[in-house]
Amino acid sequence: MNDGTDTLSIDLGERSYVIHLADTFAPLADVLRPHVDGRRCAIVSCANVWPRYGAAVAEAVCAAGGAPCHALLPEGEEHKNLERLAALHEQLVAEGLNRSSVLLALGGGIVGDVGGFAAATFMRGVPYLQVPTTLLAQVDSSVGGKTGVNLPRGKNLVGAFYQPRAVFINTRVLATLPAREFRAGYAEVIKYGFIADAELVAELEAHTAGIHAAFPDIHPRMASIIRRCCAIKADVVARDERERGVRAILNYGHTFAHAIESLTQYGTYVHGEAVAIGMHAAACFAAALKLCPAELVTRQRALLEAAGLPLQFPDLPIDDVMQAFRRDKKATATSVRFVLPVDVGRVEIVTDPDEQVLRGVLAECMMRDA
Repeated sequence: MNDGTDTLSIDLGERSYVIHLADTFAPLADVLRPHVDGRRCAIVSCANVWPRYGAAVAEAVCAAGGAPCHALLPEGEEHKNLERLAALHEQLVAEGLNRSSVLLALGGGIVGDVGGFAAATFMRGVPYLQVPTTLLAQVDSSVGGKTGVNLPRGKNLVGAFYQPRAVFINTRVLATLPAREFRAGYAEVIKYGFIADAELVAELEAHTAGIHAAFPDIHPRMASIIRRCCAIKADVVARDERERGVRAILNYGHTFAHAIESLTQYGTYVHGEAVAIGMHAAACFAAALKLCPAELVTRQRALLEAAGLPLQFPDLPIDDVMQAFRRDKKATATSVRFVLPVDVGRVEIVTDPDEQVLRGVLAECMMRDA
């Protein structure tokens, strides 16, 4: 495709697909054509995104030979549940979709997770594509095929690995994000540096203040940063599609984050904010276990602060937090697993670490901006 679109491939055999990166929706019709030509295409979106970009995406579907309709999900993590999934299934039936139809997820992580799970389960599975519109979705949740919904007792406890047929990232849409959502997505950017790329961490240290000072203008380095994050995830997913090994490193900070989100009923923090708090707690825990140098905690904290992200763990009963860790989908029947940093750009999976040390770190992180 000679239209200025950058591409990355995820090598998963017959489930392989391409991530397309551009700063416009102009190439979208060409990306969609092999998947939607002659088919009914349901665009799943939300009330904040559809008025801005729905017409452009529906026009691209038409130009690609598809017949578009749309379904809107309510905003907020509290709506990412089985009831909303069932309502979406009913709407897809009402719109006349069948086994030959296609679903397109246009929005942030919630839209992608629910829309992807709907595609995985509707008519026992229909093709879908991701068109992420938030920074968090562009660098993380739209790539890799994790789909699902929450239960009251835990995040993403019901879901499926179901790969999209393509991902189309228009970086220009980030300019219309609320500043809070941009900051929250940046937590995942920082995550990718600390789990896999010390050079990315150094680049973020040099440019994070300028990136956030420029917003809502999109800093010229953002496109390459997004691409680097996608490349890291593409490599990890290609090596471990179903999280039986190395893919677990993508959950750095997330065991803490999921506990925070579920115990605050998904209403206090957006996901990236909880991840930022979780990464800080994970680094403090690793330092307390003498797995990483104190300098790592300092460098990560400085980056999170430069991005305007929260660090202080909410004041929650520690026993409840420990129980939430045990319910986390990464736990096994007999053990709890944490992804902990050992150096900048490298993490390890630690099973059943010292509980008393963990409780002490949680208490310290709750007392102050530790």
